[in-house]
Amino acid sequence: MGDFLARPIEGDWPYLWLDATYMKVREAGRIVSVAVGVNTDGRHEVLGMVVGSSEAEPFWLDFLRGLARRGLRDVKLVVSDAYEGLKAAVTKVLRGTWQRCRVHFARTPLAHAGKAQRRIVSAWIGTAYAEPDAEGAKRQWRAVADQLWPKVPKLGALMDGAEEDVLACMTFPAAHRVKLHSTNPSSTSTARSSAAPMWSAYSRTRPPSCGSSAPSSSNSPTNGPSSGRAT
Repeated sequence: MGDFLARPIEGDWPYLWLDATYMKVREAGRIVSVAVGVNTDGRHEVLGMVVGSSEAEPFWLDFLRGLARRGLRDVKLVVSDAYEGLKAAVTKVLRGTWQRCRVHFARTPLAHAGKAQRRIVSAWIGTAYAEPDAEGAKRQWRAVADQLWPKVPKLGALMDGAEEDVLACMTFPAAHRVKLHSTNPSSTSTARSSAAPMWSAYSRTRPPSCGSSAPSSSNSPTNGPSSGRAT
């Protein structure tokens, strides 16, 4: 297993998914991070796996630098949840675009909406994802945020802050986007799920190391928030 995790990474891997989870290992409270890549031939596989005690920037820097030393290059988009320090590490090591996982992000705005409004808010935000290009997605995102600001300022502010990261994949080919917006795409689920038994075998032989009807600008719902940004 050590040979597999230390193998050279050959070729170009334009898309990289980074996921972290807590697993029952010999040291409690450890975080297992898994990197799944897709190469230019469309093949996806686990490129790396490491365990650490936190999700801070030094942990991610060490992990990503290890992947780079093994040959990982030409990464265009990194998809992950908003782990602490990860975005900065991606910028420093891989210099690729970072896509915040939409599945994880979706849970955050719902915490600011009442139970009766959660499905509506989710549907409104989803209209931006349905746009055919980045320009349309940003325009619709802004329309939804502007509608929500007067009634739920925290939600409006959240959308302002997340716009660039959540819509990052919209600049990539349309045929790829359905698999690029989340760390849970079907194309990588098998590879990621294989990491658990792999780690189980690896950890037995080697000690752990510390190494992403809706409002529009012209047609607002009758009962929805009024348009315009609160001042």
